[in-house]
Amino acid sequence: MIKLILYITIFISSQFLMAQNDLSYYISSAKKNSPLINDNTNQSKANQFEAERLKALYTKPQVSITANYIFSPIINLDNNKTKFEANSAGAENYLGYDFAAANGGQYQALLNVTQPLFNTQKLKVATDQVNVVSQINQNNIKITSHDLEKFVTDQYIICVQDSKQMSYSSSMLEILSEQKSIIKKLVESSIYKQSDLTLLNIEYNNFLLQYTTYTATYKRDLMDMNILCGINDTSFVTLNPINLSISESSGASLYNEKFRLDSLNLVASKNIFELKYRPQINLIGNTGLNAVYAPTIPNRFGVNAGFSFTYNLLDGKQRNINRNKTDVLLKSVSFYKDNFSTQNSVRKIKILNELQTYSERIRISNQLLTDYQTLLSQYKKEILIGQLSIINYVAILKNMATSQRDNAIIITQKEALINMYNYWNW
Repeated sequence: MIKLILYITIFISSQFLMAQNDLSYYISSAKKNSPLINDNTNQSKANQFEAERLKALYTKPQVSITANYIFSPIINLDNNKTKFEANSAGAENYLGYDFAAANGGQYQALLNVTQPLFNTQKLKVATDQVNVVSQINQNNIKITSHDLEKFVTDQYIICVQDSKQMSYSSSMLEILSEQKSIIKKLVESSIYKQSDLTLLNIEYNNFLLQYTTYTATYKRDLMDMNILCGINDTSFVTLNPINLSISESSGASLYNEKFRLDSLNLVASKNIFELKYRPQINLIGNTGLNAVYAPTIPNRFGVNAGFSFTYNLLDGKQRNINRNKTDVLLKSVSFYKDNFSTQNSVRKIKILNELQTYSERIRISNQLLTDYQTLLSQYKKEILIGQLSIINYVAILKNMATSQRDNAIIITQKEALINMYNYWNW
């Protein structure tokens, strides 16, 4: 039975040797499969088409075709006679729409051309906002990528901790398996009692249960990381060790770019609103048929051309109201920026202060594990000559297992703090 359990343990362990992945693999996969990054990339491309559309709107001629046919019959009552006229040339006494309103009918088939003039500045204002929105999309890609780096690294650190716990439990199983073989022979030689061997069997099963639990936890956390990264994989893999370092400050925080672009977008929106207060001049013209009396249609083909001018004079001071609104929103963005800078400065100092304690804690924890290894080597010799209580030996193993767990937790906490600092020191 013990051999079967050991075989199962080895088999489970071997599954982790099927593939090895590192942190960069998961981060690149998360960025590649991110819907937010994909959406912002497409939005940025769409803005390029929007810029082309605006250029056509403000500078290119607009050509259209209009066609109208209006049937306006009357009942002519002139000369005390009643006569239905589908297309009357005129009457003094009649029933039907007034000629001044209906023109007796309408026959139109026109080709219309409208050419905007002097719109270079308007086009610049309109495309400025499109360019700002495109920059916002590009910045959102950077922010999303940075967020993913943080989230994926956090999850990777958790998985590495699980992996270490599995490794520690596996090493304890190996130690106990070896000692059981030794104690079994010593029991047969009457140096130890059968109860001592039973105690080791119990502890072996406890650590086997622990190992199985850590294995399940590792698989769960690994699947969570695959979900986060959009990776369609459910197999066991081993993760390469991680050793993060504190990133150097790049000077001005890249987080401030968001506030800068938000301000530019507000100003651009204000400028778009104010376009309606600029004069608009269009060159207009049409050609084709324009008649109101059917018999004269052959003679009513012609052409006309001219200019249209539009200028907004009064609208209840909406221009000033919109400017005041923009100024208030700009103050809000500035306040957010200042508040973030203050909080982030304190946040980074807090993390650095906390990190200072970890180097010494890890050094002590590593030394403690080394001392336990030394002690176990000494105990191994004492067991061979029957000078050590198995109860004491098991107690030391338990204490060592606790120290291994604490060591993994301390290292994980340090890596998580470094990752957090690098996230905010951007």
